[in-house]
Amino acid sequence: MDIKLDTIELREAFFIEVYQKSFPAVARHIAKMGGSPEEAQDIFQDALVAYYEKAVSGDESIDNGHAYIFGIAKNIWLQHYKNGSRNRLLQTQENSCDNDETPSTEKVLHYLATAGKKCMELLKAYYYERMTADSIVSVFGYSGKRSATVAKYKCLEKVRETVKQKSLDYADFIE
Repeated sequence: MDIKLDTIELREAFFIEVYQKSFPAVARHIAKMGGSPEEAQDIFQDALVAYYEKAVSGDESIDNGHAYIFGIAKNIWLQHYKNGSRNRLLQTQENSCDNDETPSTEKVLHYLATAGKKCMELLKAYYYERMTADSIVSVFGYSGKRSATVAKYKCLEKVRETVKQKSLDYADFIE
């Protein structure tokens, strides 16, 4: 790929064409993954710079500029998303430590109880008693580890659904 961008007009035409062809797909992907329009623009610009540097260097490895930009943008978004998730998690942990607020055991148990007695016992065995999957299979009479794991998942989903229906968040569990 040998792109000649000697004049301002050629560079401007190049960027307009690339933007029109590639940005909509990148913006859709970022939006689908929970990103904002501003994040999509930032990520696209970073991907465009990477593509431009390859294009003007005469790199022959790029067959399809649109696919190259989209791939770069996906990778940048993934990194951005991972770092953002970590930062939000750390901020949440810092905030909860700073405030010395602890979840109310009674409130947590109340919502866990909405899943039923058997689920409460199963979750207690997994998380509080730290029983192994083999032990849980024998104690609860499941046919195998997979069945026990699926049962635990279903119990957690029941609790999540209750929390979701009532639009609860962390503050609702604080004493």
